[in-house]
Amino acid sequence: GDLDKVVNLLLSLSGRLARVENVLSSLGENASSEERSSLNEKKKLLAGQHEDARELKENLDRRERVVLEILGNYLSEEQLQDYQHFVKMKSALLIEQRELDDKIKLGQEQLKCLMESL
Repeated sequence: GDLDKVVNLLLSLSGRLARVENVLSSLGENASSEERSSLNEKKKLLAGQHEDARELKENLDRRERVVLEILGNYLSEEQLQDYQHFVKMKSALLIEQRELDDKIKLGQEQLKCLMESL
């Protein structure tokens, strides 16, 4: 649902922002001002998008609290706790899946570089 999309969006933007920051920090003295400027613009854009995504997540969290309040009127305490556990685990598993996907991608990139260097 919406939570999955926003969590994935936040993770994606965080990863992209980290990659841009890594490239920026690894730029040598030889880098053109145009290249540096382009990367700084990209960083600024990604940071803004990340902030927007954080606001979306905060709105979803508020909506979740309202839903929990409503569900509290219809579900037993145990059912409500099960529901909360399900929602938390779903997000945690999505984050873990994304981290594993990123590690696989990094490993593939490193393997490709190693193969090219041989």
